[in-house]
Amino acid sequence: MDSILSQDYTNIEYIIIDGGSKDKTVSIIKEYEELFLKKGVSFRWISESDKGIYDAMNKGLQLATGDYVWFMNAGDQIASENCLRSLILSIPKGLTNDLNTMPDFIYGETFIVNKQGKIMGARRLKAPEILTWKSFKMGMLVCHQSMLVKRQIASPFDLQYNYSADFDWTIRCLRKAKYIHNSHKVISHFLDGGVSKKKMRASLKERFKIMAKNYGLVSTTLLHLWFVCRAVWFKLFHGWI
Repeated sequence: MDSILSQDYTNIEYIIIDGGSKDKTVSIIKEYEELFLKKGVSFRWISESDKGIYDAMNKGLQLATGDYVWFMNAGDQIASENCLRSLILSIPKGLTNDLNTMPDFIYGETFIVNKQGKIMGARRLKAPEILTWKSFKMGMLVCHQSMLVKRQIASPFDLQYNYSADFDWTIRCLRKAKYIHNSHKVISHFLDGGVSKKKMRASLKERFKIMAKNYGLVSTTLLHLWFVCRAVWFKLFHGWI
């Protein structure tokens, strides 16, 4: 919330979906609500039980009215105070006057941070210069927190996937996107140790299923053999993945 509140661009619709927390989450949200309203940022929140993180994201999609959607999980941060403004400035001049000429999909880089907020380094998978839906044959090349997607092409998350629905969702969005824009900016700080990492084996099984559906079983199997070799090499030389 601090990273969103600090933005020097205020044309933001901020929606919090909380899963009925029993800790101090709701009281913290209420404390911040007034700060956001004073700044002129649209602020809405709900706190109720849900079926998991992707069900919560679907609730957010249903409530959203803005031109773009951008998902940030608890613990993640927008990379800098001028991030949103710099993203707009990165789009070629003349295209920002009309939503129809704006990019359908905006993406950038991610830094990994620990629980203390200290930057551990850039994400291992670097965002490609040119991104298409086929790029994800090589894995989740762009972090979910470092992509902004036009709401009109953002379909609901598929709840059959418990840990990798964002991977499936991103491919479907990219399939629909006609104009994909590389901002060449660091967009988000991602908190190391998310749900998909804690449930790595289950997450990888889901990703394999999603990749086989989109890219074919044979090519997906061969690529995963390469992924294993790459991961072992990285583990040996860097100590973490």
